[in-house]
Amino acid sequence: MPKWLDDFFDKCLGMLQRMDLPDMSVARLFLFILIGGLLAVSGILCYAFLGDRGGSMTSGEHLSVYITVQPGMNAGDIGTMLEQRGVIGSRHKFWLVAKLGGEERNFKAGTYHMHVNMPIREALDVLVGGEVSMLRFTIPEGFTVREIASRLEREGIVKSQDFLEKAKTFGPYRYMKASKQAMFRAEGFLFPDTYEVEPGTTSEAILQMMVRNFDDKLTDEMRAKAEKLHLSVYELVTLASLVEKEARYEEDRPIIEQVFFKRLEINMPLQSDTTIQYLLDAPKEDVTYADTEIDSPYNTYQNYGLPPGPVANPGLASIEAVLEPADTDYLYFVADRAGHNHYSKTYDEHMEIVNRVR
Repeated sequence: MPKWLDDFFDKCLGMLQRMDLPDMSVARLFLFILIGGLLAVSGILCYAFLGDRGGSMTSGEHLSVYITVQPGMNAGDIGTMLEQRGVIGSRHKFWLVAKLGGEERNFKAGTYHMHVNMPIREALDVLVGGEVSMLRFTIPEGFTVREIASRLEREGIVKSQDFLEKAKTFGPYRYMKASKQAMFRAEGFLFPDTYEVEPGTTSEAILQMMVRNFDDKLTDEMRAKAEKLHLSVYELVTLASLVEKEARYEEDRPIIEQVFFKRLEINMPLQSDTTIQYLLDAPKEDVTYADTEIDSPYNTYQNYGLPPGPVANPGLASIEAVLEPADTDYLYFVADRAGHNHYSKTYDEHMEIVNRVR
């Protein structure tokens, strides 16, 4: 008997016991509930399994359909998608069969080769036990190499450690020539996007695909703007990575970049908390004074100029913010607990705001 049904009868029995009925009445009521429950379950199972005749289409029985299961999709989401594409006839039956059989926890993200009018049991077997045609993964803006490696392993695509080892030295484009102090040569150039790869794809192939995507997204116009600002592509991406991690809201990106430009112009340390966070094992809500004492070339509190390399993989919005910074006189900024940044021109103003919003 399924655990949920066993739990149901236990609850019924407990309720009857609390009613303090004569023994014979308890027995009759429980027997009635038991028989009714079994009949209901039998009807559900017959509907779900014996009533499964595949989709409702009458032609094109073996018409190919490629179905992509995204990470986090549940049986209801997948059933709806399959019904809409004509693979199955009823999303409700699909959900029920997946629920009763326990398959709802075993779906794997990826793209599957299916066909219209499949029996639900066959469709479930493909999604749970079959091999995917393609594996799909999404990398958000601002992910670091370490976060990308962790997600790829969690999705069952490559081993995290292998990806990290390859990312240390991977740099097929000339502008990816990193400082010897940089942790990962590929950091900053793994463009945030949704990708599909075949099962068995290597870490190096994934790195190649992601940096090629970056190279395609970085237009000639953008490269020309960077040159006009006297920035190499590597410096552009390094600054964009700082903006990506510092700005939660779109309007803050060009202003924060302007602050960084001003500090560089007057030879003032960037003092970006994001470069400290990059050195930590886990992110903190607030960087402490002790953290700013960490001995590392990435510590922009202790060192002047840019860090040895990017501290994340920025999206286009942050790259464009570097190429078109705001025109202000601000020299300081601090984010409140909601992520909104507050700006000031002097250190005294800055400290007043810090005490107010933090």
